[in-house]
Amino acid sequence: MKNIVIIGCGQGIGFATAKLLSENNSVIGISKTENSEIKNLDIEFHQMDILNGNLDEINFPEVVDGLVYAPGSINLKPFNRLTVEDFKNDFEINVLGAVKTIQKLLPNLKKSESASVVLFSSVAAKLGMPFHASIAASKSAVEGLTKSLAAELSSQKIRVNAIAPSLTDTKLASQLLSTPEKVEASGKRHPLQRIGKADEMAKMTEFLLSSNSGWMTGQIIGIDGGMGNTKL
Repeated sequence: MKNIVIIGCGQGIGFATAKLLSENNSVIGISKTENSEIKNLDIEFHQMDILNGNLDEINFPEVVDGLVYAPGSINLKPFNRLTVEDFKNDFEINVLGAVKTIQKLLPNLKKSESASVVLFSSVAAKLGMPFHASIAASKSAVEGLTKSLAAELSSQKIRVNAIAPSLTDTKLASQLLSTPEKVEASGKRHPLQRIGKADEMAKMTEFLLSSNSGWMTGQIIGIDGGMGNTKL
């Protein structure tokens, strides 16, 4: 049984991941939001804003085998309406929160025989999309962090990979998917003609934490309905 820490487990992809991984692992979940269903999972849950909270208050296991950082943001505006604060907020949520968590748990990860860190990027970091300047900038930073840490930590047998989804059916995307018509229109923008599911991201996360991906590090894995590499 592995010790897994999941940041952002309160909803969406993070919750789906916690639900899946709790079946066969010891999971510590941290989130500023509390899903009503989270209490039904066999995990140790802490309600905390990762940016402002004190991780020293949590008694993490001496050995951490897996770390998942799942918080994200969808801040879509024309560039001339984005403020410097918008860019700062997205960067803090997507990048600095991950940095804070990895730095805190690095000694615990080093004690594992096969540690794995999973971060989340976005198809918008690869594919130029209008109104995505802020989120694309921060997610591109996540990809740079992923590759740099993969190189730096490889000698300590810590693997670092990132998943880059396209639009996924989660609460975070609820405004973009608020009607059946919007769901259908969003699906048609993808070669596979549908949007993503949180469970699909959770299963890829499970794979990246497992020994089945033991020779993978520094990878950005697109789960995007084909949007990142093909053209309709």
